[in-house]
Amino acid sequence: MTGHRNLGLVAAGATLLAAAPLSAIFERWTWLVESAVAVAVVAGAAALARALRAPLWGQVLGMLAGLTLALTWLFPAGNELLAVLPTPATLAHFGELLRGSAEDMRSYGVEVPDTPALLFITVLGIGAVAVVVDLLTVGLRRPALAGLPMLAIYSVPVAVYVDDVSAVPFVIGAAGYLWLLGADNVDRVRRFGRRFTGDGRDVDVWESSPLAAAGRRLAVLGVAVAVLLPLVPVPGMNGSLLDSLSSSNGSGNGNGRPGHGGAPGKINLFAALSGQLNQSEVADLVKVTTNEPDPFYLRFGVADELKSSGFEVTNPSGRPANRELPDPVRDVNGVEQHQYEASVEITRDLDMPLLPVYSEPVRTDLNSTWLYDDDRQIVFSNRENSRGKRYSFEYVRSTYTVAALRSARKLPADHPLVRRQQTRTPPAPEVTELVARLVRGKQTEYDKVRAIYDYFSSDNGFSYQLRTEGGTSGADIVDFLTNKVGYCQQYAAAMGWLVRAAGIPARVAFGFTSGSNRSGNTYTLTNRNLHAWTEVYFDGIGWVPFDATPAYGVAGSTRSTWAPDTDAPDPLPDQPGAPNATPNPEGSAGAVGSEREDRDPDAGLSLGAEASTDQATVWPWWAAGSLVLLLLLAMPALRRLALRRRRGGRAPTPVTAAVPDVGVEATTGDRMVVLAGTDADRARADAHAAWDELLDTLIDYRVPVDRTETPRATADRLVRDALNADTDAVTAIRLLGRAEERARYARDPLTGDPLAPALRVVRSRLATDADRRTRLLAAVLPPSVLLRWRLAVADTSGRMVTVTGQARRRLLRWNPRRLLADRAAR
Repeated sequence: MTGHRNLGLVAAGATLLAAAPLSAIFERWTWLVESAVAVAVVAGAAALARALRAPLWGQVLGMLAGLTLALTWLFPAGNELLAVLPTPATLAHFGELLRGSAEDMRSYGVEVPDTPALLFITVLGIGAVAVVVDLLTVGLRRPALAGLPMLAIYSVPVAVYVDDVSAVPFVIGAAGYLWLLGADNVDRVRRFGRRFTGDGRDVDVWESSPLAAAGRRLAVLGVAVAVLLPLVPVPGMNGSLLDSLSSSNGSGNGNGRPGHGGAPGKINLFAALSGQLNQSEVADLVKVTTNEPDPFYLRFGVADELKSSGFEVTNPSGRPANRELPDPVRDVNGVEQHQYEASVEITRDLDMPLLPVYSEPVRTDLNSTWLYDDDRQIVFSNRENSRGKRYSFEYVRSTYTVAALRSARKLPADHPLVRRQQTRTPPAPEVTELVARLVRGKQTEYDKVRAIYDYFSSDNGFSYQLRTEGGTSGADIVDFLTNKVGYCQQYAAAMGWLVRAAGIPARVAFGFTSGSNRSGNTYTLTNRNLHAWTEVYFDGIGWVPFDATPAYGVAGSTRSTWAPDTDAPDPLPDQPGAPNATPNPEGSAGAVGSEREDRDPDAGLSLGAEASTDQATVWPWWAAGSLVLLLLLAMPALRRLALRRRRGGRAPTPVTAAVPDVGVEATTGDRMVVLAGTDADRARADAHAAWDELLDTLIDYRVPVDRTETPRATADRLVRDALNADTDAVTAIRLLGRAEERARYARDPLTGDPLAPALRVVRSRLATDADRRTRLLAAVLPPSVLLRWRLAVADTSGRMVTVTGQARRRLLRWNPRRLLADRAAR
């Protein structure tokens, strides 16, 4: 039964490891804690059932009962018996959670919050997998089949994400599966009888056999191939132009191709926009047809969380877009609304889990996999992407009078936007001082916003260009307000920051301008029409757009009565909108002139992007990385050189004059020397060092070494097989062999002979006889050093195994069952 208990614990642990991919779905780790509790209860119930010698069906019932108790305790309905025993009301509560989980899965995008319904379905699923894994592993002794339910957990994020899923969770789950197979194998061997190594020796403690080591290597190789093979690019297949719009790591490379992921809340819209505006190629992305005479911007994303690095995108939530959408009609004086229709056709170059729509849609023909967030006014999906999509929708276009906006009151402290910290800003004394100066004396919320909006004008030194400038303040917002140079990203994020600093909710919206490529009611929008602007919330009215970016830099820029193009700077002759200038038919949203050299393809984002405004000099980092890599590669050669110098660094032991009865009388060849005691010890050390250096040299040049041979036998073999009758080499090898032999076995070692020159002669002879590859490896990756490192690792591993075995034996002495047995025997 001990083996069954161990296997049950391993099955529980492997199940939790297999659940690692779910970490990509949830925002927090609550699911893991609750799942661990459920799996532990299931494992405990299984162990109890086996201790009572229950049949297999009884064990399954016991595990299911344990899972039910765990769910009752983790998700109580409030009327359980003894706070843990389920009642009919508890089961009804479970049914409500199941129905709620289906609704939450449609409403939330990954990463999802810790809602009770989603946590319940997750814990229930992992607990059920734990029951099946335990049944297959312990009950049926088929652990290989347990990989199927474990793989089912990994299929969950694969089905939820639009694009790819990280391989790291799969590796963790695979490690748990291999652990399960290994534990079952060890248990089978223990049940069979005594354990032996590959050469037939009986062992008491753990010792790997060649067959087991080969099995582990094959298992690791199989997992590595399974993980790495899908990552190999297939010729003829490449990503889309806007892969950066699905960046899951929030980074952009300036060319629009960072990492790819499908979660709407993980998209770094700032980095994507920065990369696309700096692209040299122009690609058609969207065709939109609308019956509105002068449409506003087509939108697809919102960044509403402000941190010290700028605005960031948060996870949206919403209802299916094919259902009835919120009615945006507002009965407010000065707010005029008209309803229009639009149809959109997206090319295959736009690939993201968001769909461009005009503000305030009221009806769509999309399917239920597309969701609508009525607060952010965006359409998103956790399962599909926008590539090649065609759809139609109806929307309401709202326009506002200045009087209506001036009548909006300050938001109360209990307003939902205030509670969600939509007016909070990171500490920035320079920004606070500027905003206080701008809004001084302004009585209404609109007047404050308008004062901030008017600040971004040429009269105050602001200008538009793609090449942004860095600063030394340590804060991107301060650098932009100081340099006053940037494009739509900087203007939109800076105005949003300043408006929030004035205590008014603001956010950054992303989408397309109308551009200038128009055919009737159809607009063709390219990557040059991508744009960002600011939206400000007014009480009783809603989100109102303000575009602070200079109009001359944005083709298709739309201005309004409440946010006019005030004090626009005079454009240069070669810029769009200048007198006698040729209009840009492509409608570049970020082009200043047509000269490519004025564009910085690596320009970062002052506000909201993770890169700095000016591209940092990267060559020192590349140089440092290359230097570190070269140093690591040179470590074996440096180690070999250090050993050679240490062994050959001693000067030959001087021959002391013959002094009777002073030391030890020694004969070397036809000479007689007398050695003092300390000189004899040093001579032995010199001989041993020279012999060790000779053996390492033989290993480096692929000459067989037999450490069971005597020095004389080794010297004779080398003279016969390796030195090709070279007189100098033969003399040198015999000298080294004689010195090591006397150092080992004689009272008086050999001294006074040049061992270091002899080593050089032998090394030169071996290098001459070796091929080029052997000489290169001996110099760059000396096999003797690599062998010494492998042996050191093996020795360390062996010592750790010995220490672990000793600790295990000591712990077994305190086994409660043994203590009880000893006490009963007394």
